[in-house]
Amino acid sequence: MPAKKEDKPNLDRKYFWEFDYDKINWEKGYTIVIERIIERGTKEDWEELIRFYGREKVINVLKNEIPFLADYAIEDVCEYF
Repeated sequence: MPAKKEDKPNLDRKYFWEFDYDKINWEKGYTIVIERIIERGTKEDWEELIRFYGREKVINVLKNEIPFLADYAIEDVCEYF
């Protein structure tokens, strides 16, 4: 877990087009945030997920909480982690 956590990750608003970006609860909505960035984000965005949520939490969510990922995302996750 990072020593100092900011209020929100540094992720582009474009990934959350259907939400009011300024009102996203990044802690409660972690599953959708992680899923969205894994499927649509860059590797730099992935690094930001890890910085904000911690590597262990990201991996746990990928393994246990996200019911579906596109095949290309699964392949990328397996290669990355």
